Amino acid sequence: MSEITIRRATAADSACLTRLVRGSGAYRGPYAVMVDGYRVGGAYVEHHPVHVAVDADGRVLGFYALLLDEAELDLAFVADDAQGLGIGRRLMEHMTGEARAAGLTAVRVVAHPPAEEFYLRTGARRTGTVAASGRVFWDRPELSYDLTGPDAPAAPAGPGADAA
Repeated sequence: MSEITIRRATAADSACLTRLVRGSGAYRGPYAVMVDGYRVGGAYVEHHPVHVAVDADGRVLGFYALLLDEAELDLAFVADDAQGLGIGRRLMEHMTGEARAAGLTAVRVVAHPPAEEFYLRTGARRTGTVAASGRVFWDRPELSYDLTGPDAPAAPAGPGADAA
């Protein structure tokens, strides 16, 4: 796999991010209602820390969105054909580093049920369950990345941490 870089997303990335969300294999079948018509808008990207993992050709392989005021991971997606390559782990390491730099001590995640194991493997711990409501017809695991304790996920190293 070519070099992967994590950079801040721009409004120009919003159409690509929307395609990534809507095309996610994790949201097929009963979960499809969650992404039907979903749009990652340019204003959203400009207002929140949204970071993308891109390859040497500039192809977006994944992204995350962190809501600083809520201390919550709002979105995290990796392209289906890029899963299993460590991109999601890199994005979560980057996210926890950004959260720490912003002064957060924890980041809440309300996970898509099939993604719970991924979050646990990347350092989150289960804190509860969010009950089904509205368009979400299933309970979702609630997790948290503790950014202060001895088991806190490691922060990316040094100024070149965005490049892999």
